Amino acid sequence: MQANGAGQGQESSELSCLNSAQNGESSSAGGNHSNGLLSSTDNGNSVGTSNGSSAGPVSGTSASSAASGSEVGGSLKKKKRLSQAEEDVIRLIGQHLHGLGLNQTVDLLMQESGCRLEHSSATKFRNHVMEGEWDKAENDLNELRALMHSPNAIVRMKFLLLQQKYLEYLEDGKVLEALQVLRGELTPLKYNTDRIHVLSGYLMCSHAEDLKAKAEWEGKGTASRCRLLDKLQTYLPPSVMLPPRRMQTLLRQAVELQRDRCLYHNTKLDSNLDSVSLLLDHVCSRKQFPCYTQQILTEHCNEVWFCKFSNDGTKLATGSKDTTVIIWQVDPESHQLKLLRTLDGHAYGVSYLAWSPDDTYLIACGPDDCSELWLWNVQTGELRTKMSQSHEDSLTSVAWNPDGKRFVTGGQRGQFYQCDLDGNLLDSWEGVRVQCLWCLGDGRAVLASDTHQRIRGYNFEDLTDRNIVQEDHPIMSFTVSKNGRLALLNVATQGVHLWDLQDRVLVRKYQGVTQGFYTIHSCFGGHNEDFIASGSEDHKVYIWHRRGELPIAELTGHTRTVNCVSWNPAIPGLMASASDDGTVRVWGPAPFLDSQEADGLNENCSNMDS
Repeated sequence: MQANGAGQGQESSELSCLNSAQNGESSSAGGNHSNGLLSSTDNGNSVGTSNGSSAGPVSGTSASSAASGSEVGGSLKKKKRLSQAEEDVIRLIGQHLHGLGLNQTVDLLMQESGCRLEHSSATKFRNHVMEGEWDKAENDLNELRALMHSPNAIVRMKFLLLQQKYLEYLEDGKVLEALQVLRGELTPLKYNTDRIHVLSGYLMCSHAEDLKAKAEWEGKGTASRCRLLDKLQTYLPPSVMLPPRRMQTLLRQAVELQRDRCLYHNTKLDSNLDSVSLLLDHVCSRKQFPCYTQQILTEHCNEVWFCKFSNDGTKLATGSKDTTVIIWQVDPESHQLKLLRTLDGHAYGVSYLAWSPDDTYLIACGPDDCSELWLWNVQTGELRTKMSQSHEDSLTSVAWNPDGKRFVTGGQRGQFYQCDLDGNLLDSWEGVRVQCLWCLGDGRAVLASDTHQRIRGYNFEDLTDRNIVQEDHPIMSFTVSKNGRLALLNVATQGVHLWDLQDRVLVRKYQGVTQGFYTIHSCFGGHNEDFIASGSEDHKVYIWHRRGELPIAELTGHTRTVNCVSWNPAIPGLMASASDDGTVRVWGPAPFLDSQEADGLNENCSNMDS
């Protein structure tokens, strides 16, 4: 088999390594190699490939020596046939080096390995596309047809070629030629007529810049032709022509997979390979994760029942049995919290808080025997509304409509109301004993967990409802992910469950947490909401990666039940927990200490990797 031979209809076996034909042979200076690139020469001497030796002319002495020792050296010169995986790696390396402009190196690599970077028909096709020789490129498609798994793709490839040809004619001001391509070549294909109608509109463009803007096209030249070639390559088997930048794609996938499997990865993914080292595996240290006590807030003088960061992450609201709500300001640099203002007068205590979508207002609810609801203006500290429909009501939960102009509230005594900002009743749903509420992003559906161990969806517009989640034990609380797809439930005596609301299936049961009949509020958190955190009756905070049932960290420090955990939505490394011990703990990464001191901090964060 010839090193550079490939005609129409030849079998794909031509693409394998040609070791027996290449061993010990020299290439002809100035000839074409199997990769389609011009061969390199070293001061006029051909590049030799004698069993991987360095390039250069072979002297008569060395030739006679080789002949005399042929019996001994013959077996040494014989190379092991490369496996398919080894061939693929060589081709990938060759493609990458070619992209770097190291064409002589590619030539030598292909010669020594006996591999071909791509099929000769593909090489010819590539060159004709890049040179704008559209008629020749179209003829090349006939040769490529026999090598393709789907011959029907030829029509799509031809359409892309003619589209580029048409646009380049228009840019050059050759309107008649462009019109001929449109009518005589593109239209007869009877493919993508909608696109042809769009292309015909470009005939009205007054100048080249107008054409580029309307067509969202780079213009005639290397950039647009490279982009065209990338599209064309998707229709060709990789044995004929490698997908564009294949090695970079594989490396990027490897990096993303390592990050995806990293238990503690909590930063934005950067797909740029220049931002990472390919020489080391990706590992995030637990010391970068929010499992170290950064601050202990002790201003409350009784059990702290709830905590919640604002939607923009700049504030934290905490509610306590001591009848107060405290608003804390988050320092954007140090991430330290400072008391901003105290909102008091909640006679029954504060067991639930909800920020309005724009963080202007905060609604506070009390425990089961509380019939009142407070709507505060956080910016001014003024009470806008104190709502109570009946002294027999129990308003223990609340959720904001996404428009920020309405909210729903309810409790276990059968109240379920929709109200405006002044507390006026807009709608009501009778006989629903509400444990927890959530408004979905469409603004119409409201999710409510009730005393029948289920979550149902209620539509206040058409007054319909449907069952979404059914558990076997009471649902003490639940929260929903930002995209509205997942729900995180704290289930009595069972712990934390993850449900898919769209498919209505239980996805995962998280292990470790101690959950009885106390109301404990868990949360999604971290970058991309990859993590889940929950309080526990064993005085700990548990953190899981969303895809794993076992905790990756157990945070100790509280001395009584941890009622609520809130993860800062804007600062992935900041979390807060509220406890019956009267404190709020703020969790963050390990402080910048030397390694020995940092190791000593591990007592607060149990390693659960094993």
